[in-house]
Formats: sequence, C-alpha cells, structure tokens
Amino acid sequence: MNNALSEFIVTFVLLILLILLANPFDIWMPNMVATMLLLAVVLLFGLFTIFVWREQVHDEREILHRMIAGRVAFFAGSGVLLFGIIVGELRHDLDPWLPAVLGIMIVAKATGLLYAKAYR
Repeated sequence: MNNALSEFIVTFVLLILLILLANPFDIWMPNMVATMLLLAVVLLFGLFTIFVWREQVHDEREILHRMIAGRVAFFAGSGVLLFGIIVGELRHDLDPWLPAVLGIMIVAKATGLLYAKAYR
C-alpha cells in the first residue's frame, strides 16, 4: 500500500507541476521559476518511470490490468496528439513535434508487440 500511495503522490505532484508549467492562468513566470519547474518535472517523471518499471506482477489478473492500463494510456496519448495535429493543421500552424511523437509512439507500439510475440 505504501508503494501505491507514493506512486499516487508522485503522479499528483507531477500533474500539478505540468499544469503550472503550461501557465493556464496567464501568470507571468520568470525564467528561473520556469527552469526550476522544468527540472522538477523531469525529476518527478523519472520517479514515475521507476515506479512503472519496477512494478511487480503476481498473477494473471495483474498482468491483464497492466495491459489494459498500457492500452488506455496509448490511446489517450495518441488521441490527444491526433487532436493537436488536426487543430494545428486547420490553423495552418502545425508543430512538427506532434506528428513526430505520434509516429514514434506507433513505431514503439508495433516494435513492442513484435518483441513480445518473439519471446512468448
């Protein structure tokens, strides 16, 4: 339970920092504050990655839960990127990072599936 609480806290703080970094309230942010927020986001993302990577699976049900969570995360991320691509293209101001990241996600998903099938 302690690990789940730690993971929740890291996730919650990471989301708060990402919201602050996006500056939705149009608050002026000095460069030093933005730099510190970026550093905090990178460090907390690293912690979150460690939680996900070290997650232990004990039975088939937990394996299924991980697979469902991974699928939902992939579809949510790719859906948001696709929405950003559509909006950017309609505004004639498409950020090249959006299709690049979506392409990388699709290639990584396909590569991961091939890797999993090869080592079943």
